[in-house]
Amino acid sequence: MTRKAPRRTAQRIQETALALFNRFGEPNVSTTLLATELRISPGNLYYHFPAKEALINRLHEDFEASLDALLAQTTDVRDLAGAWRFVRELFELMGRYRFLYRDMNDLLSNNHHLETRLREALSRKEAAMQAMLSGLAGAGLLRLEPAERETLARSMVVLATYWLNYEFVCNPREALEPCAICDAMVRGTRHTLQLLAPYLGAAQRAELVRLASAPVPEEDALST
Repeated sequence: MTRKAPRRTAQRIQETALALFNRFGEPNVSTTLLATELRISPGNLYYHFPAKEALINRLHEDFEASLDALLAQTTDVRDLAGAWRFVRELFELMGRYRFLYRDMNDLLSNNHHLETRLREALSRKEAAMQAMLSGLAGAGLLRLEPAERETLARSMVVLATYWLNYEFVCNPREALEPCAICDAMVRGTRHTLQLLAPYLGAAQRAELVRLASAPVPEEDALST
């Protein structure tokens, strides 16, 4: 039986940091705590990531690469099932890197690199949402004037971006724990896509209700 290659230290640091940042919030996780959790020396940690900011930036780079790959898929959306799948996958990705959203204000205040990158990511999300809406409108599923497209796309992005903050305020002790985050992301998906309802015909609204009530596939569950 072939043994799996051991994970490199840098990868272990990233995985553990992501889990701790997600659970406790990035401002509450020091490099000392991270090194203790990993059972490595602070010097070993600093060898791979000279500062906490460098580690955060690396995690964001990984998130951004996955985000851009996902956003590129919106040009292929031509039905509500495709729209649902895209928004659900967007929320799943946000859930895997949820500290970027819950701790956004702190990160923007202390990290100039992220200040630019997060703003640019918002613009790309809006463009992708507009592309999705254009596809649905082109397929005759969405009655949407071109002038309304930008506003609706922005509303969907704003709701998605701040959904985790809403969940955290409603249930600060458990909302972002691994056992609860999947349900929070499903709720976010449903609320975001509900913004389409006023622009849909009766049959399409019924389809939206059906999609919203369908169970989430087990493989989509979040574990980080």
